[in-house]
Amino acid sequence: MTESERPQHAVIVGQGYVGLPLAQAACAAGVAVTGFEISAELAERLNAGHSHVDDLSDEDVVAMITQGYRASANPSVLGDADVVVICVPTPLSDEGGPDLRAVEASARTIAEHLTSYTVVVLESTTYPGTTDGVVLPILETSGLIHGEDFLLAYSPERVDPGSAHYGIVNTPKLVGGLTPEASDAASAFYSRFIDTVVPMVGTKEAETAKLLENTYRHVNIALVNEMARFCHDLDIDIWEVIRGASTKPFGFQRFTPGPGVGGHCIPIDPNYLGFQVKKTLGYPFRFVELAQEINHSMPNYVVERIGDLLNEDGKALNGARVLLLGVTYKPDIADQRESPAVPVADGLRLKRADVRFHDPHVSTWHLTDEDLQSETDLDAALEEADVVVLLQNHRSYDVDAVAERSRLFFDTRGITGRREDVHRL
Repeated sequence: MTESERPQHAVIVGQGYVGLPLAQAACAAGVAVTGFEISAELAERLNAGHSHVDDLSDEDVVAMITQGYRASANPSVLGDADVVVICVPTPLSDEGGPDLRAVEASARTIAEHLTSYTVVVLESTTYPGTTDGVVLPILETSGLIHGEDFLLAYSPERVDPGSAHYGIVNTPKLVGGLTPEASDAASAFYSRFIDTVVPMVGTKEAETAKLLENTYRHVNIALVNEMARFCHDLDIDIWEVIRGASTKPFGFQRFTPGPGVGGHCIPIDPNYLGFQVKKTLGYPFRFVELAQEINHSMPNYVVERIGDLLNEDGKALNGARVLLLGVTYKPDIADQRESPAVPVADGLRLKRADVRFHDPHVSTWHLTDEDLQSETDLDAALEEADVVVLLQNHRSYDVDAVAERSRLFFDTRGITGRREDVHRL
């Protein structure tokens, strides 16, 4: 692809937590961007200047519109694209691998409108081999041939919702094409608005790199979660242990325990690699399976600890009023995907606790079988609660003040210092 053939119009398929920030960064660099969304209602909201993701405000979307951005639910926009980027969800399937229905549907829609010289990039997280084994055959149902008529690459999303330090532009971007020409073309597109583009030798390596990143975090979080449990039993302060170990300037990276893991990346993505290893090679990815077992057990462990604290205070969990603070998976955002707060609440309600919650970013909380409304008066809720549990440390919480006002306070995030009136994970 020559300089004159550099992509001038990009269609980004999926305008969620990945696609919309990507569209924002591309627009700011002068790329003409159309955000393709199957939801006509969402497309209308975006065109009216309304954001639905944490990292972009309404003002940000309005600025994008002034830069030429538009959203559309009409697939015909794909036929006008020089580059098409697929940013659709890949949740876990019932079999434990990625649910590729959204990726496959997107590829079919693209194939129906694919034109010559188009560069197609998959960003959705998935197992190694998806780009060339699933997406490529669907695209070639168009009658166009890869390498002759269009190019295909994989570039894993690296979005950190709520981060004040890393966004699309300053986060290095991996790009692996089916051919060197595909890698070059996709890299040329991303280089227009991303500081550092890192070419990979192929699609499978780029797909696997994404899974390694999140598996690394998954395994290390499981390590400290398991240590937190036995340190509690041994009367060892795990938070002091971590503080001490963190002073080592080499060979150690700080991870902290918590009530579980949330978001799309850590609790879900490593399973894709484990699924593919077992399906293809016939043996398990043991680190992933063990980490999943440990991290998934943490919500139940939190419930047990709450019950023990109430019991020591002469109260039963049955009928106790439990106030949960912070139910999102990360601090200072509204994103609740895979939040461990849900299984914590489900476990408490199973034991007949009276569960209440407060979260400045969530007004209605969707549990497994019921919706709860956030407590509007935090002071009153603290007064009425038998135990207050910090599940997520939002900036707006004065945790020390909350702890002082609580009859029992259980800190699952290690925010409070070591003090006699506070119980920590």
